[in-house]
Amino acid sequence: MLIEFFFKLKEYKVPCSLRELLDLLGALEKRVVFCSINDFYVLSRVIMVKDESHFDRFDRAFADFFEGVESLDLDLSNIPKEWLEKGLEKHLTQEEKQQLAKMDLDELMETLKKRLEEQKDKHQGGNKWIGTGGTSPFGAYGYNPGGVRIGQKESRNQSAAKVWDKREYQNLDANREIGTRNIKVALRKLRQFARTGAQEVLDMDNTIKATAKNAGYLDLKMQPERHNAIKVLMFFDVGGSMDAHIRVCEELFSAVHTEFKHLEFFYFHNCLYDKVWMDNHRRHQQTTDIWDILHRFAKDYKIIFVGDATMGPFEITYPGGAVEHWNEEPGEAWMRRVLDHFDNCIWLNPQPEQHWHWHQSIGIMRDVMEKRMFPLTLAGLSDGIKNLL
Repeated sequence: MLIEFFFKLKEYKVPCSLRELLDLLGALEKRVVFCSINDFYVLSRVIMVKDESHFDRFDRAFADFFEGVESLDLDLSNIPKEWLEKGLEKHLTQEEKQQLAKMDLDELMETLKKRLEEQKDKHQGGNKWIGTGGTSPFGAYGYNPGGVRIGQKESRNQSAAKVWDKREYQNLDANREIGTRNIKVALRKLRQFARTGAQEVLDMDNTIKATAKNAGYLDLKMQPERHNAIKVLMFFDVGGSMDAHIRVCEELFSAVHTEFKHLEFFYFHNCLYDKVWMDNHRRHQQTTDIWDILHRFAKDYKIIFVGDATMGPFEITYPGGAVEHWNEEPGEAWMRRVLDHFDNCIWLNPQPEQHWHWHQSIGIMRDVMEKRMFPLTLAGLSDGIKNLL
């Protein structure tokens, strides 16, 4: 059976190998879990999935294989929130409850698929549509002997046939914005270029090989110790349209701040000009000249701009284009000075990539960055880090 389960995981593109399958078999032989589908789910996910971003794929494969739910690929996240908000609530008698029919699982999922295609409005207290407070097999805060619970935070009757809409790790999709739940994944991506160094430590594997080749006489082999020596300089766009992205920028800042020993950061608004600042409350009194930054920081610093690049095009291309002061040179000139000085620079954009073509300024800034602009998602962050390397 587990071989078929393994193939089902591969079908859903969960990257697991025979090594993980053998580990799972070994755990079952030792009775790490026994006679519990929930315990097996936890154990198999721990062993078969090595990256949190694949939890959602695993959940769907597990549901398909063990629950008999075929891959209808129902996107329940598109159900409007107001359809599931608790309103009126029916109180049924025992006789009324016993009269309700219970569908088998295949029929239930097929019917749900049809409802998603047909329903256009919110429903409450009914017996057919996705809604609340009724006897329909689909929705929240109602009663049905075996329905699909959608959007309800807690269990009330312990009778739902399916609650798979609660896919907790769906937000770990690599194309979604970084959020509270997946900040650890972001940290893991940042570690890809966080470990370099020169101090030597024992290389155990090569020492064993060299000793074996040397007829058992100890032959020590050393290797450079891996430690955090990367230097990072970050520029954060603040104010205006960036107010909508404060949360994700704070989480990114927290991630890099805890990971790097050599981190410096500055703020700017919309486009880089002749001055930046470190304290937004005193940005008119305490600023730092870009020339000082170019003289103070060596070219080996990794430069990360974070901003939505959403502004008037003239703010980048014309003198006097800044919205808060008169800039004698265009922002593009200051951007190019920074790019010419530092070897590795990228721009992370929290604006959804599918919206970039709506803003002429984003296209201009991408050209200034020589296409080194990446969306602030896990996939975009990973691509940006590869570029910094």
